[in-house]
Amino acid sequence: MTLESSLKPSIQSLFIKVVNEKSEQINMMFLHEHPYPPFIPDSATKLIVGTIPPPRFSSGSLFKEDVDFCYGSKYGLLWPILNKIFDLNLIYENTQEAINQRKSFLLKNRIGICDMVETCQREKMDASDLGMQDIKLRNLIDYIDRNIEISTLLFMGGNSKNGPEYLFRSLIRSHQYNLIPVSTDRPKIHEFIFGERKIKTISLISPSSAANRSIGGDPYYKLQKQQNPKYTTLDFRIEQYRNFFR
Repeated sequence: MTLESSLKPSIQSLFIKVVNEKSEQINMMFLHEHPYPPFIPDSATKLIVGTIPPPRFSSGSLFKEDVDFCYGSKYGLLWPILNKIFDLNLIYENTQEAINQRKSFLLKNRIGICDMVETCQREKMDASDLGMQDIKLRNLIDYIDRNIEISTLLFMGGNSKNGPEYLFRSLIRSHQYNLIPVSTDRPKIHEFIFGERKIKTISLISPSSAANRSIGGDPYYKLQKQQNPKYTTLDFRIEQYRNFFR
């Protein structure tokens, strides 16, 4: 006798409905794969660490203002922030020249990029970190081990669920490492001992516009906005990022 046949008719009907709904939900899920391998110059001392680009980068359905490279979304703010800090005169278009500009900057400044997520499952075609399920992480520890000059990880977001710091903590737990607090001020700074190296982590405010609400509640932002009504969330990010990218 199966579980289904042993149930009363009303409960059986509900059981079948739940099973069908779960089956439909599974069928609606799609695999979201990271479109880019890590970009880590041999001399890199810093790593930019995020989660995964929007799904359209995996499918190749880019906007003309997207750049086919890490953090290339036309809506993303990382490259506009770095453009302001370093006066890069970046172009924002789907061309090889735009890609080369960004790679040249990273090479010159000894900065690499290695996001945390290799693949995940999603129900919706969006870039929400919370929407990621069945996450397969990249082994960032291995990349740190192989690139001996790396001393700083720049998280593009904090310890909220499925954020880069959150996922990194999950990864290092299995390797018996722990993040030790250095500063609890914003941005939060931690460190961990990796062999003979001391690796520092900085949890920067996310370059996604989704973090604007969080910035709006920051006391420092409120003070600056009060003193200068033209002060923006982009200005806030530029000030914070400048301290750690320079």
